[in-house]
Amino acid sequence: MSNNQDGSESENNAGLYKLIRFIIHLLGCLQFSYSVYYDWNYVIIPASVSHMGSGYGGKLKFLTFWDAILQSVYFTICLINDFFGNNDISIKEKPLIRKLKDYMYATVAFPLAMFVGVQFWALMAIDRELVFPKALDPFFPSWLNHVMHTNIVIFTVLEMVTTFRVYPKRSKGLTGLLVFLAVYLVWLHIIYANSGVWVYPVLEVLNWWQRVIFYIVSLCIACGLYLIGETLNKAIWGKVQKQLEAGKGRKKTK
Repeated sequence: MSNNQDGSESENNAGLYKLIRFIIHLLGCLQFSYSVYYDWNYVIIPASVSHMGSGYGGKLKFLTFWDAILQSVYFTICLINDFFGNNDISIKEKPLIRKLKDYMYATVAFPLAMFVGVQFWALMAIDRELVFPKALDPFFPSWLNHVMHTNIVIFTVLEMVTTFRVYPKRSKGLTGLLVFLAVYLVWLHIIYANSGVWVYPVLEVLNWWQRVIFYIVSLCIACGLYLIGETLNKAIWGKVQKQLEAGKGRKKTK
């Protein structure tokens, strides 16, 4: 009787955990998708107030907007995986959608969400005029600001603690992240070459050498955040992964 009760309780806990994870994925998909839609269609900043959001590149100038699109895609993939893939705690071969989800999270979804959130609020604390001038407040709702710069951090951490994943080899993970950021840096300079305007006010007050240093420091921070994600994943799921690998090893020796 006791064994049956334990088994039933374990199944109930697993079901509850699955429901919580699904709700996180659904809320993440809805809020980030809606934030992209709302920003694209309803946030209109007059050129007389700021060049941000207008001119060459439009909304696609900003890493925050790229990240919002990325998080929308990522949590949509999470939902597809919930229905058609799996979230098994296993090191066995996984469906393609699960492989894509796990690699995308480790490589760009976690580090980029943390990078955008940490760097934005750090610069806001130093001097908000360098990143989000006060003149934008009437045009950019506070809730949208928090979805794009606060909730991304909260939801990427929730995803970390509710879903088991095996991180890719560090070289592959960091390569994916650096390629993504390099593409964005090239895009920044394409915008400047075509408009004569830097996307972020902070870049306007720096000379070329200071910008290079700023870029290098930013890339180092992004890589550091990747390593933090890898470390957190190991702290949360490392013991489970070792047990699974040990069990696999024992089977091979039999």
